[in-house]
Amino acid sequence: MRKPLLAALLALLVGGCMVGPDYVRPTIDTPTAWRLSDQDARDLANTAWWEQFGDPVLNELVSAALLANKDLLIASARIEEFAGQYGFVRSALFPQVGAGYEVSRQKGVVPGASTSSTYNSYQAVLNASWEIDIWGRIRRQTEAARAQLLASEDGRRAVILSLVGSVAGAYVNLRDLDRQLEIARATAKSRGDSYEIFKERYAGGIISLLELSQNQSQYEEALATIPAIEKSIVQQENGLSVLLGRNPGPITRGRNIDQLLLPAIPAGLPSDILERRPDIQQAEQSLIAANALIGAAKAAYFPTLSLTGLFGYASNSLGNLFDSQSKVWQYAAPISMPIFTAGAIAGQVQAAEAQQQQALFAYQRAIQQAFREVNDALIDQDRTRAQLQAQKRQVGALEQYAGTARLRYENGYTSYIEVLDAERSLFNVQLQYTQTQQTQLQAMINLYKAMGGGWVVEAEKVAVAGGVRRDEVLPQ
Repeated sequence: MRKPLLAALLALLVGGCMVGPDYVRPTIDTPTAWRLSDQDARDLANTAWWEQFGDPVLNELVSAALLANKDLLIASARIEEFAGQYGFVRSALFPQVGAGYEVSRQKGVVPGASTSSTYNSYQAVLNASWEIDIWGRIRRQTEAARAQLLASEDGRRAVILSLVGSVAGAYVNLRDLDRQLEIARATAKSRGDSYEIFKERYAGGIISLLELSQNQSQYEEALATIPAIEKSIVQQENGLSVLLGRNPGPITRGRNIDQLLLPAIPAGLPSDILERRPDIQQAEQSLIAANALIGAAKAAYFPTLSLTGLFGYASNSLGNLFDSQSKVWQYAAPISMPIFTAGAIAGQVQAAEAQQQQALFAYQRAIQQAFREVNDALIDQDRTRAQLQAQKRQVGALEQYAGTARLRYENGYTSYIEVLDAERSLFNVQLQYTQTQQTQLQAMINLYKAMGGGWVVEAEKVAVAGGVRRDEVLPQ
């Protein structure tokens, strides 16, 4: 009798179906090409692109951030959390076995006696239980937990992608501010020297008070820019220090902004983004989890079957506890089924389906946002390159203009207003030029971030503090 029953239960387990929809990747409308492409682009998406700047200091800063950044450490700990949750949910697929030992003293009627008395009771038992997952509830929950674990891992990779880009961008911005400070100080020194000469000329009655005031105004203008730039430098250093996992403080410098090399443009088709971008992969895993939880919710409509068993010993005497006559055992196959829940199960199913829709729309939004970011970065670096070339020519022209204007003034052919205008224009364009240099470098950083790529895996190898690999937590 037992063998046919066991065989029937095993057949139910093996042949049991899983309620709910199986995951199928949604059809994505992928562009065939980018709005702007470079014919000479090389596929550098899988390289450690920040090394292309040619600055060893930047390389060291990126490595330091990957080891100590607090957001990355939080993301690593989150993987551990979901790995534990996955193990907990998956354990329900297997029998649960426990043991217990109980000693009690009570007053009552001892079995076989006619009067009540005080007696001891001893029990030592093994118990086991196993829910037969006929409708796939536990398997759907395990599927969801696995997807959530993978999503947490992709979330960590998304943090790496953002972190490397942020460190590189902050460093480039810092070198831009350093260059602006150099320009401001050099301009202030030059105008200060000119102001001292003008004061001597005014004292000698060679120039008017108007010309002296104009020269002083020009000098003070240059001085006023220095504190603001110095403040921005300190704030940038503080922000970069936090990215490195340190308290705010000074940052080591390497190459100046003129010496930084422009990374090559990564190549790839729009469809590649679906596989490269950690945030898209994370969104898809969240969709998989939400899809699986629909089945787990629907399984509550159907009966649940469990196997329970108990074997052990019970006796009123410790000395007789393990005698053959003290053996006790029990096995059962309880079945439970909801009959009336006042819409509780239907509400859970509705909520699960709505969450799946939210996850689907979030996945689609992540893809669209990725395409937009790549297109924006491509046009940004292309147009900024043209802008930088024009500004470089403008700086050369204004340098010539300022020199000629001062020469004309010294020879009495023009007023100091022309000199003032030329030098002010030159100063402003010099600042704009270095800012455009920073913009061009930042555009390339944004492009690598937007493209994703295997470089995230390369960066992840450096981030050895914490973290869990898929092959360490998922059964093969």
